[in-house]
Parts: sequence; structure tokens; C-alpha cells
Amino acid sequence: MKPVSIRQVAARAGVSVGSVSRALKNQPGLSDETRARILAAADTLGYDIGRLRARPLKRVVCLLHRQHSTLTGNQFFSHVVQGAEAAAREHGIAMSLFSVAPTDPLHDMIVALHEPDGFLCAGFLEDEVLSELVATGHPLVLIDYQWRDLPAINADNEGGAFTAISRLIASGHRRIAFIHGPLSHHSILQRMRGYRAALFHHGIPGDPELEILLDRSDDPEGASARAVDELLARPTPPEAIFAYNDVCALATMRACQRRGVRIPEDISIIGFDDIGAAALSTPPLTTLRIGKEEMGRIGMQCLADITAGKPATKVVLPVELVVRGSARIAPDDLGGVES
Repeated sequence: MKPVSIRQVAARAGVSVGSVSRALKNQPGLSDETRARILAAADTLGYDIGRLRARPLKRVVCLLHRQHSTLTGNQFFSHVVQGAEAAAREHGIAMSLFSVAPTDPLHDMIVALHEPDGFLCAGFLEDEVLSELVATGHPLVLIDYQWRDLPAINADNEGGAFTAISRLIASGHRRIAFIHGPLSHHSILQRMRGYRAALFHHGIPGDPELEILLDRSDDPEGASARAVDELLARPTPPEAIFAYNDVCALATMRACQRRGVRIPEDISIIGFDDIGAAALSTPPLTTLRIGKEEMGRIGMQCLADITAGKPATKVVLPVELVVRGSARIAPDDLGGVES
């Protein structure tokens, strides 16, 4: 008699082959009810779970959203990818890099053609993209993003924002603006939460007029310039601006300087990420440092661990406030690096 196939288990449970694979390998990405139904179907049919023993991780596809695909111009994800590549070399893993969008035929373009053993996804990806990747049954690790119960490697975005705003407040700032991108991005939402939590913790009422969402139809330079114009036009302009990342912070600095606003004498500016250009601006940018290459390394190691049968995990890496010349911040014992 022929052994029971994974397709028969999928048909019995009413799910995809990928879902059966995830359930039998005890990988995340399924509800408890679906997992239990699949295991019951496998048991009823007499499926030999030993046939799904993990094989070594040999081929990994690293995916970026197409908006981040120009790595030479993306000083955040280029370092994440470098870290992942370094870990892949150490483990003898071949890593390929692709940019994707929701309309791409992922199965034909990547899964069938490159036959990966796992996926490493850096940054925001739409739900439909992640759902299709989960359905393949291959292990999947997220970096700088969070979705359902998938294993993920993130920085302490909320804690970092809380620290930055608290240091500004301790140094006498009260009207602190936040310029940000779309809150559908996990890291941006967490930074917003940290910003608001710090204001609340220090007894400063939040002001919706100081929270500016960038216009996504424009480039970062133009969108940041309009945000600065909007803030400076307020009856009481902000004393400090917290930008959701360094690219936005540097564009905000240039926009202020073109308008004759002195930094940090008239307004303090803090960014997030500590990209290479942050230390080279005039004045140098105060920011929050993330271990970008470390995120990539840990993401690849996590993927290798899952393939080897180890439990999936979520990792939150600490961030560090780097105090430079763009913000009036008094030294204290709250931590941080003077640069």
C-alpha cells in the first residue's frame, strides 16, 4: 500500500499543503484550531510524520518591499542585508535577494524557480505577500516587522523613542513634534507609541497638531519641507522635532536651515537608526542607534535554528541614544553615548 501523502492530509483537513507542512513541523503561522485539525487528519490517515524531518538550510531568499529595493540608497536595509549575508556565509547558506510587490507572481518568480528552504523578510510587506509565503510551508523570519505569531527580529523602537523624548523633556523642551511615516509599518507605530508614552509619563498633554504624517506622494525632501512649514506656521512652534528615521531628520534639518532656523539654538532635532550620514551632517545628528547588521545576522541564525527543529522566537534588540550637536540635551544618568 502506498504511504499517505501530504496532499491527502491537506485534502482531509481542508487546508493547503503549506499549512500541513507548517503544522507537522510545529512552525508558527497557524491558529490553534487549524493546527489541531491538521494533526487529527494526519493521525486518522496514518501519515508518517518522520518523513518531514527538517533538512539543512541551504538556500534562503531574502525579500524586501520594492520601495526599499535600491540598497545603494537605503542606508538602513543595506546593513541588515550585509549582516544576513555574513551569517549565511558562516553557515554555508546560499542567499538570494529579491524585491517584491503584492502583484508579483511569487510562486512562479521565486518559489518554483529558486526552490528556497526558507525566507528572510526585511521591513514591511503586505498581508497578502506574507500569507502567500506562509502557505508555502517554508520557515519564515521577519526583520524590522511583526505579523501574527511569526518569528521576528526587531529593535526596541518604543523604548528608544521613550528615551529620546524623556531626554528632551529633562533638558527643558515641552513642545515636541513628531514627524512620521505610515503607521502600518511596525517600527513607526512603535516609535509613535514611545513618543506618546513619554509625554504622558512626564505629564505633558499630547497635541495632535504636533504629529505630522508625511505626504507619501512626494519625495522625503519635499515632504519633510512641507512638514516643517506646517509646524513653523503654528501659533506656538515646537521647541524640538523627533523624526521617525534619520533620512527624515536630515531632510528636516535642511528644511529648517533654509528657513533661517538655527539648530539646535532655535529647535532641537533627533532622528532614529544612526545611518552613516547622521554623523556627517552639520550639525551632526542626535539619533538612536540600531544594530542593523546584528538584526540581519540574528535573523539568519533564527531561520537556521527553526530549520534544525529549535523553537521559533521573537527578539527585541536594545537601541542606544547617540547625543550629537543637533539637539540641546543636558547630560544626565539616563544613559546614552556622547559623540
